[in-house]
Amino acid sequence: MEVVLKVEGMHCEGCENRIQNAVSKIDGVEEVKASHEKKEVKLTIESEEVLPSVKEKLDDLGFTVE
Repeated sequence: MEVVLKVEGMHCEGCENRIQNAVSKIDGVEEVKASHEKKEVKLTIESEEVLPSVKEKLDDLGFTVE
């Protein structure tokens, strides 16, 4: 299942890499691609049950999910 999250606070490729490295380690996340230009994170996940963990991780990293 593919999901696109609008995420505020990304300013560069370093931000993208931090998100991709951290979120890809969450169980149930198959693929993650962050774009600071589009202010979004595209996810391929096993089920919607993974989303709260993803949002919590993004919050922990200092980003805001809209």
